[in-house]
Amino acid sequence: MDPRLDFFGNSLAAKVLRHINSAGRAVTDSGLPHATQELVKIRASQINGCGFCTDMHTKDATAAGEMPLRLNLVAVWREATVFTDAERAALELAEQGTRIADAAGGVTDEAWANAAEHYDEDQLAALISLIAVINAYNRVNVINRQPAGDYRPGQFG
Repeated sequence: MDPRLDFFGNSLAAKVLRHINSAGRAVTDSGLPHATQELVKIRASQINGCGFCTDMHTKDATAAGEMPLRLNLVAVWREATVFTDAERAALELAEQGTRIADAAGGVTDEAWANAAEHYDEDQLAALISLIAVINAYNRVNVINRQPAGDYRPGQFG
């Protein structure tokens, strides 16, 4: 499968991606735990059917030392015993924030309150931003049909 457009080689697309990358860097450098960031990116990417991002973030998490068992169970995190309560709260917020169109009320007060029990205000801001950024990346890659499987950890710096 080939992408519809060389998004990484297009000058306008590169300009847009630089801005999205800057937002992503702010989240990466925040106090939100790195493992939580990767789990959220993987789960949102699974929901959105983004093979490129699922491939990328699974490999990045593995390279950072994440356990394969946890990565294999992200899609079924509710039934898995390998995630902390804080990670579960982040995954729930990520799911509701990603499926915003599916829920008439958006993110529930219960999901927000649960996340707020585990994360401080800066971490919550990072979590909201992370969910928005990964959803933006997912949409770019899904619309463009960016193929998955060839990503190498650290490929984009």
